[in-house]
Amino acid sequence: MSEKLTMDRAEELLASTTTEDHLFQHALAVSACMGAMARHFGADESYWRAVGYLHDYDFEQFPQEHLKHTAEPLREAGVDEESIHAILAHGYGLCTDTVPESELDKSLYTVDELSGLISATARMHPAGIAELQVSSVKKKFKDKRFAAKIDRAVIQDGCARLGMELPDVIALCIEGMRPFAAELGIGPRQ
Repeated sequence: MSEKLTMDRAEELLASTTTEDHLFQHALAVSACMGAMARHFGADESYWRAVGYLHDYDFEQFPQEHLKHTAEPLREAGVDEESIHAILAHGYGLCTDTVPESELDKSLYTVDELSGLISATARMHPAGIAELQVSSVKKKFKDKRFAAKIDRAVIQDGCARLGMELPDVIALCIEGMRPFAAELGIGPRQ
């Protein structure tokens, strides 16, 4: 019997497949963004955060086959189908053909890449994310050499699927990530 994913369960499951600090940091960043998106849509914040945290469940073990080793183990662990669908859909067009359908799916698909761009931009700012402006992230978004591995087309596609403008999604994600600045390594420079 599957139950709605909780943060405790998401942390437990990710810890069973993942050891690298940067992957836990990324999980937390995506989770923080998902919390802000949930607030925006009037959804269950703790549930959306848990789904965001668990999204890269198989990445460390299977980086070349990302999301191919996710659905069955999560089903066996009792994770609900809504969570599994959202996790698979975040790789849409990259490593899965699972279409982002719900606001949960579309949000995860969008903020996965965007959280990385915001983190990278915040690391360049003397005050970190505390004083980071949407305009700074937009400027870095346009600079294809900056954080070059981040797929800007996915972010744009995600915003379009959500029916939202990029600056609005950036603003929500910054707001979501700010309380976690220390854990994410994006606080003020010492």
